[in-house]
Amino acid sequence: MRKIDQLLLEYGKSHRHPTNKLVHWICVPLIMFSLIGLLWNLPIEGVKFILGQARNPWVNWGVFFLILASLYYIRLSLSLFFGMLLLSLGMAFGHFALHTLGTSSHVYLSLGIFVAAWIGQFIGHNIEGKKPSFLKDLQFLLIGPAWLLHFLFKKIGIPY
Repeated sequence: MRKIDQLLLEYGKSHRHPTNKLVHWICVPLIMFSLIGLLWNLPIEGVKFILGQARNPWVNWGVFFLILASLYYIRLSLSLFFGMLLLSLGMAFGHFALHTLGTSSHVYLSLGIFVAAWIGQFIGHNIEGKKPSFLKDLQFLLIGPAWLLHFLFKKIGIPY
C-alpha cells in the first residue's frame, strides 16, 4: 500500500461521524487559510537587506510554509500535489489582497478565524469521541487538507 493511502486511511479512522466530517470540511480549509495569514505577517529579518528598501510582499513565512508543504505533498502524490498547489495559490492570492488592508487587520482576521476553526475542530472530535490525528503524529496536520481533496478527486474521477 502506498504511503498516501496509509496516511489517508489512518486519518479517516478518527473522522467517521457525519458531523465531525462536516466540521472538517469547514474548519480544515479555514485553519489552513488562517495559518498562512498568521505566518504571512511574521517579520522576516534580513529581507530588507537582501531585497533592498522595497519589501516584496511575496517573501514571507506564509509562502515559505506553502513551499515546504508542497514539497511534502509531491512526495506523497503528484495529483494531490497539483490540487494542493492550486488551493495554496488561491489562498496566497487571497492573503496578498487581504494584506492591503494593513498588517494589524490581516493578523486579527487570521487569528480570529484560526481560533474559531480550532474550536470547531475540537467540538467535532468531541462528537466523534476520538482524539485529533495530529496528537498522534504531527504530519496529520498536513494530511487533513489532502484527505478532503482526495474525496473531491474520487468524486470527479481523478486518481490520487
